[in-house]
Amino acid sequence: MEIIEKNQTLVMFFIIKGISDAPELQLIIFFLVLLIYLLTIGGNMMILFLVCLDPKLHTPMYFFLANLSVLDMFSTTVTLHNILIIFITGNNRISYESCICQMYFSGFLICDEFLFLTAMSYDRYVAICNPLRYHMVVNRRLCIVLAICCWLLGMIEMIPYMILLLGITCYKSNVINHFFCDLVPLMILSCSDTSTLEILSLTEGLLLLTLTPFILKFISYLFIISTILKIQSSTGRRKAFCTCSSHLTVVILLYSILLFQYLTPTSLDTSKSNKFFSLFNTAAIPILNPLIYSLKNKDVKSAMIRTFRYINSYPRSTRDLLNCNMEKCIGQFQK
Repeated sequence: MEIIEKNQTLVMFFIIKGISDAPELQLIIFFLVLLIYLLTIGGNMMILFLVCLDPKLHTPMYFFLANLSVLDMFSTTVTLHNILIIFITGNNRISYESCICQMYFSGFLICDEFLFLTAMSYDRYVAICNPLRYHMVVNRRLCIVLAICCWLLGMIEMIPYMILLLGITCYKSNVINHFFCDLVPLMILSCSDTSTLEILSLTEGLLLLTLTPFILKFISYLFIISTILKIQSSTGRRKAFCTCSSHLTVVILLYSILLFQYLTPTSLDTSKSNKFFSLFNTAAIPILNPLIYSLKNKDVKSAMIRTFRYINSYPRSTRDLLNCNMEKCIGQFQK
């Protein structure tokens, strides 16, 4: 770290403080983070495995869910691996380049979360409000185009932030009071003018990333709820609601966290509140997604049962096939 002026430094690396400074909590935090990480990877891998293998899950909804699972696994790996590496190696340093890259990937993955949930809300809107034309409207080509657009928009959305961050020439300190390189802690440490970054974060982050997807989801569910209420039979209404209950649960959970984050009193420690909400977004949401979609979804539960039955019966069927082939060979030999 090279000093260029009083209280200003040209940063070559950053020091990640982590979740807590208390030494007695480090082991507990490590095992909790490790458990969360393994459960997140395992749960999302299970969803991805089922969607890929079970033909009955080869539908637009589960295509987007598979993308969401991949996104959650990447997001958790990008943000939580610092805590595990710091505990194992004892090295809490991260290079300037690695820090900027981590900020970029964590940002575009969060953006993709909102975009994919918006695409899934459109899918649910067509499935419930226009079921007869569902397979014509939400076809394979449209799903692929929407998925590619979601991934690309997330990547492009973070480029202006990267350009402005790379333009910051000095920092007040190289100690980041966070468990990964995030935009807000870097802006707090900067001794350069960050007003452009703040305006960009407010306009692009709040309006384009948060508000616009929220409005699209809100409009979709207004039509969905209106259509469900028009269904005369209670069984039909229950069945229609069940098709979108998992997605609606995830959306409500995600936006509730954002609401609490923005409504946090300014009297509270900003760094602590940022850590708490970031930890919840990067750890709780990815681990809750597979639980919500597996526990509240009959299709996923049925796919799990079919897959486990297939796996259990596979060795037996293999033995039967081998025995059958041996019997044929013995019969031909006797002839």
